[in-house]
Amino acid sequence: MASVMEDPTLERHLKGHKDAVTCADFNPNRKQLATGSVDKSLMIWNLAPKARAFRFLGHQDVITGVQFSPSGSLVATSSKDRTVRLWTPCMKGESTVFRAHTASVRSVGFSQDGQRLVTASDDKSVKVWSVHRQRFIYSLNQHTNWVRCARFSPDGRLIASCGDDRSVRLWDTSSRQSINCFSDYGGSATFVDFNSNGTCIASSGADSSLKIWDLRTNKLIQHYQVHSAGINCFSFHPSNNYLISGSSDSTVKILDLLEGRLIYTLHGHKGAVLTVAFSRAGDLFSSGGADGQVLMWRTNFDTKNYRDVLRRHSRRSTPDPPPHLTDIHPRGPHLHLPQPAAIEISPTVADTRSADPHVIELGQAVYNAT
Repeated sequence: MASVMEDPTLERHLKGHKDAVTCADFNPNRKQLATGSVDKSLMIWNLAPKARAFRFLGHQDVITGVQFSPSGSLVATSSKDRTVRLWTPCMKGESTVFRAHTASVRSVGFSQDGQRLVTASDDKSVKVWSVHRQRFIYSLNQHTNWVRCARFSPDGRLIASCGDDRSVRLWDTSSRQSINCFSDYGGSATFVDFNSNGTCIASSGADSSLKIWDLRTNKLIQHYQVHSAGINCFSFHPSNNYLISGSSDSTVKILDLLEGRLIYTLHGHKGAVLTVAFSRAGDLFSSGGADGQVLMWRTNFDTKNYRDVLRRHSRRSTPDPPPHLTDIHPRGPHLHLPQPAAIEISPTVADTRSADPHVIELGQAVYNAT
């Protein structure tokens, strides 16, 4: 787009995990970042300068997924210990345990209304749970290998899931049936998510590809091959105009989805980047990886572009909600390869805001939920 971009900048370097950082999510209240780790701990980073961080202990194995509830009052975590926990992200640090699956739980996600959780597991199932009743509701069982990730659509009508059977499945939550299957992956499908208005899903692969489908036509509309190793995680910007991805090639890549091209490559991690996440407002994003680091970045590049895009959308007569997928170029599903014009950023990894936060360790009063 024509407007001037500001480059993303490293804002904070959060140190506290003792092993690889596997997952991250920002609180919708914009005041906290949650991260999970191979060290079995959940860290809640309070983003105000000099604020203390909380380390929550309770899982018996690697934490694989983390997500705040839409209200920000709960944090859900999934673990290789076969359980899911719901935590209150404050000094009390209490958690409720769901005995969730018969094998490692790989991901956990809230529905937009905060009433349900969806989990994905190495037992080949996707399960849906009631948050308030703290009980299992139903299971989705057509995957034929480990399920790596599952997410609700923004309206709660669909669930997308993906896994080691090299497929991405779409489920109807009312009929509880699989209504579509995308299965052209050259390896495991590692991560899946909806864009913010639910018109698209993206999925990433161990074959280093990232694909975006338009759910209104069930057609592949974009295909990126910009990493040199498997993609572990990605996150849509809330405007849907950008996407960040983290890869085992040690980089974070930023894609401009409107222009269909790679715009930034960020270097800051030593070893695989395992998690990336935009904040709900899109002004910040985080990355975490095998080096145990949590890096928090200021987005910057979205500030001018997004307003310009919204102005352009407001002049359109089409009834589709913005942003319009017809604006995505190129429209064909041809392969997008990295261009030499992409900007490389190699920050000096140092906390630019404050000294390392004081970490408070909290054990739990544990309440078991069946």
